[in-house]
Amino acid sequence: MPLPPRWLRRLILAPGIIVLAVLVVSTIPLWLVIAAAASPFVPGYLRPLRVLWLLIIYLLWDAAALVALFGLWVASGFGWKKRAPAVQRAHYVLAGWWLTFLFWQARWTLRLRIDVVGTDPDTALPGRPELVLSRHAGPGDSFILIHALVNWFDREPRIVLKDTLQWDPAIDVLLNRLPNRFIAPPDDRQESVTEQIGHLATGLDHNDAFVIFPEGGNFTPGRRARGIERLRALGLERMAAKAESMRHVLAPRPGGVLAALDAAPDAGVIFVAHTGLDRMLTAVDIWRELPMDKRIVMRFWSVPPEEVPTGRQERIDWLFDWWARIDRWVDEHR
Repeated sequence: MPLPPRWLRRLILAPGIIVLAVLVVSTIPLWLVIAAAASPFVPGYLRPLRVLWLLIIYLLWDAAALVALFGLWVASGFGWKKRAPAVQRAHYVLAGWWLTFLFWQARWTLRLRIDVVGTDPDTALPGRPELVLSRHAGPGDSFILIHALVNWFDREPRIVLKDTLQWDPAIDVLLNRLPNRFIAPPDDRQESVTEQIGHLATGLDHNDAFVIFPEGGNFTPGRRARGIERLRALGLERMAAKAESMRHVLAPRPGGVLAALDAAPDAGVIFVAHTGLDRMLTAVDIWRELPMDKRIVMRFWSVPPEEVPTGRQERIDWLFDWWARIDRWVDEHR
């Protein structure tokens, strides 16, 4: 389904979420009674009740975010100064508060625990911009990463995302006001994807973190197989063989990473792996695994700018070698 134009999302989708939230709040007792009555007949401890509660919280979170964002828009002169540094910082602070609340609820409702090991992007070399290259697998892993960067490491992320995420009104409004880039299938009037990524990575300052998911989507066995076939169809047999040796990750797509490295030569590179969401590949998997009762482990590795290769092919080989390392780490910690 194609994404509606921005004016329609602002005039219909965003107000619709607020109206829906009001309706849900007014009928919460009814929904909770139904979910509680269904819980004894569904495997898992109070699964319907806990999942319903989290959905209600997310809906209210979305609606509250839209109200706050409207207030910031008015305070910025009805959008006139929305790019001013103070206004941008206010948006990052609000994003941090919202993510803190969301993960507090996830810990309480789903018994979800998140542990970060490895390099702290602020202690490795304070005051240096970073390019953050992350594995992508399982629902919500991008939320977890941004939560870590904003609230634990005090970074201001610039994120490369799929344009379909703009179906969520709060994400749509917030991230379109900040320096992020929603990537859509290009047409003749648009910049190429690599050009868009290069522009986004230009001008990073001391507390910026440029975030990209080189795999281009969540891991599934089907996507892994198609990625290997695509490399073979392009005649890239050596890269296809490397991709075939990795069992838990997709072959990285180097174009966006190369563009970011060229645009930010003074930035360090942070590689991110995580495990704990690996079995949640489909909607059926997600329902089976909820409530999670899980420990998610995120691993950070830091590479200083001087250790990043300079040649194009050397950088591609370096990226594949790091992805093979991430694959081995996931295999050891699943």
